[in-house]
Amino acid sequence: MTLHVCRSISAAIILGGLFVTAQARDWPRFRGPNGAGISDATTVPTEWTVADYNWQLNLQGRGHSSPVIQDGRLFVTSCDEESATRRLHCVNTDDGSPIWTREFEFVSHKKHKNNSFASSTPCVDKDHVYVVWHSRQSSPLLAFDHQGNRIWEYDLGPYLHGQGGATSPIVYDDLVILANDQKDPSFLLAVDRMTGQERWKIPREGKRACYGTPCVLDSGTRPAEVVFTHCFEGITGVDPRTGQQTWHIDVFGRAPQRALGSPVLADDLVIATSGGIGGDRQLVAVRPSGSGVSVETTEAYRTKRQTPHVPTPIVYKDWLFMWSDQGIASCLDKSTGEVIWQERVGGNYFSSPICIDGKLYCADLDGKVVVIAAADKYTLLARNDLGEPTKATPAVSSGTLFLRTESQLYSLGGRRQQ
Repeated sequence: MTLHVCRSISAAIILGGLFVTAQARDWPRFRGPNGAGISDATTVPTEWTVADYNWQLNLQGRGHSSPVIQDGRLFVTSCDEESATRRLHCVNTDDGSPIWTREFEFVSHKKHKNNSFASSTPCVDKDHVYVVWHSRQSSPLLAFDHQGNRIWEYDLGPYLHGQGGATSPIVYDDLVILANDQKDPSFLLAVDRMTGQERWKIPREGKRACYGTPCVLDSGTRPAEVVFTHCFEGITGVDPRTGQQTWHIDVFGRAPQRALGSPVLADDLVIATSGGIGGDRQLVAVRPSGSGVSVETTEAYRTKRQTPHVPTPIVYKDWLFMWSDQGIASCLDKSTGEVIWQERVGGNYFSSPICIDGKLYCADLDGKVVVIAAADKYTLLARNDLGEPTKATPAVSSGTLFLRTESQLYSLGGRRQQ
């Protein structure tokens, strides 16, 4: 399902409005429709044990990418470092049976110890699944149909930053779009989703690896814009039809940081984060307004108090929730940034929170899934142990939660097959 289709279903997606709700079957990109991370599923438990899983699948390797889902097929990646083999898996969501697996040999290269060779989350639509494999030799963006046949390949070129790659693409209308921010060259890219032919390419100063997955802002007063973030480049809106920049605001001060979280929307606000392990971490909300060549972007608020570096914030109802790397959860007024509550939930995090039926689920690095109420009062609801470390963000489809640890995939909730 592309976002173009999603926008026509008003109950499913309200871009630039309150929030985006995942309905029915599909979770097509990192953190679901438009990256909002919201599901209205009512059949996912708050607490569970191993006996409650519908099924479990070994992924024949390790990785940090998150699952994506289309029409009952789940796609996820893994890597066996010993054999230098990367894998793209297609799995039946009903019973966990593998439908197909495609293998890719690669040459090992330098990366950060917290990264993996399977960190880029794929994206999927009704025709294809799209995956990026970063490498110092070349970095192919590949399209496969749902039967596992390779359709096209676009080479992004060598990935040279020592952090290693983790960029995730999205699908919007007839385009596959991603930010390739690294040492050199850095660029924003859109290719035709059916052919892989380049539609537009925007050079960036880059220089530092940033991994935010873009989202789409539809203000209603001007054509939809793809929103990108970068620690040096700030926040940028791009017209996906032409590749022209429609607005830009330099909010991060070009400090030696990384923008690792993804941008999210709160009504007419774009919210983004950037920071460093040992330095300032900041969340900034900006408001693009106007149309045509007279779009003005102003800063609405910012906060540096317990702001996440890796986890992406989440907007639900009137609130903005932050989940810091060091296990501090915060509830803010989404319009003003005023802190409503801030509590220590414990653990350390790379995974981003998702919201299911008014509850936030987030997995720490040790594989403990913490569940709290998505409300203006802090309430701890449960802690659940996955039994293995994870840096991935869960997915929800057809009322079922899909959890990925380093080497395992789990299905939980929904209505079990008889």
